[in-house]
Amino acid sequence: MRWGRKLASLAVLTLLASCISPEGEEPTPTPTPAPPNAIAAGLRAGPDVRDLRLESHDAEEALASFRESCPKLLARTDASGLTRQEDWDRACAAANNWPRGEGQRFFESQFEAVQVGDGASFVTGYFEPEIAGSRTRRPGYDVPVYRIPPDLVRDWPAETPPEQRTGRAPLGRRDAAGKFVPYYTRAEIEDGALAGRGLEIAWAADPIDMFFLQIQGSGRLKTPEGEVIRIGYAGQNGGGYTAIGRPMRERGLIGDGTPYPTSMQGIVAYLRDHPAEGRAIMRENESWIFFRELTGDGPLGALEVPVRRESSVAADPNFTPLGAPVFLQVDRDEADGLWIAQDTGGAIKGANRFDSFWGAGAEGQAIAGGMAASGRALLLLPKGTLARLRSR
Repeated sequence: MRWGRKLASLAVLTLLASCISPEGEEPTPTPTPAPPNAIAAGLRAGPDVRDLRLESHDAEEALASFRESCPKLLARTDASGLTRQEDWDRACAAANNWPRGEGQRFFESQFEAVQVGDGASFVTGYFEPEIAGSRTRRPGYDVPVYRIPPDLVRDWPAETPPEQRTGRAPLGRRDAAGKFVPYYTRAEIEDGALAGRGLEIAWAADPIDMFFLQIQGSGRLKTPEGEVIRIGYAGQNGGGYTAIGRPMRERGLIGDGTPYPTSMQGIVAYLRDHPAEGRAIMRENESWIFFRELTGDGPLGALEVPVRRESSVAADPNFTPLGAPVFLQVDRDEADGLWIAQDTGGAIKGANRFDSFWGAGAEGQAIAGGMAASGRALLLLPKGTLARLRSR
């Protein structure tokens, strides 16, 4: 059970990916291709939901988040292949009028537990960072926070053969001659490729803080006047993401024998102590995130509903229906219990891989930063779903 209701996070996990592997290991064989979705990964019935012994307060918070998710659940296509829109009708109708204080009974009466693949789960954490910012450019606030530029489009380069034009077309832009080319990289944007086009929604004070907020994908800008501007992910330039922790360790910039530990704090300290070298390292990550201002009561996840502290997780939608309840039993008590899948993440891929949300500010950062939990995961699907899938 969770206790206390108290940034490795998604940011740190991706920054330090492979930085913590033991040295001297034999090369890893080429892995077997991962299954494309939950159906291919294999399903088995889990225990009766009553046997999960859901905590009352945990179930109440999860019910509130599930209720917020229902309009999206009833209108979207489930990429996992597990559910249809109509599968959620009964549970969502019940959620709208369910008596307060009986969240446990709601999940016990409406859902069945299903294991995807082997059920082995890995859970990290993320939070909503808050950095210094301003609505207008002023001394000390000159790092642009851009909205999506109108010339960012998806298309196929002319040289791409028709038979290879499958899936989503890449992101890019049209050059002066009308040729489709990759969009501007991080370095090009920092050097002014988008300047003077009126795309700034705000200005941040610190380029390093803004770099890490981009990795998180959403956050808060706090102005000198005390106003809080909440911004959320709106799009990306199509550039490749590079986790800068790995090359920094490989070059001996962080880790053993250096003043900088292999951690988020060590990475940030190096970047601040070596401004020129740090700027070049950050530019190796060509991905640039565009934002939009959010006006709701919480950061929006991929499901387009607010993510809630200790109730929302990011998941891979190919394996977990967005909006579905997820039960975690892992080796970190804080992450045990019931969550609702309401978000996605670039590093959150595969069955039973989740990223738990811990709110905003220093406390959320501290919990998210230490979250790396292993254990077991179960999806809670509307009753009858597994039987329907098996009868096909």
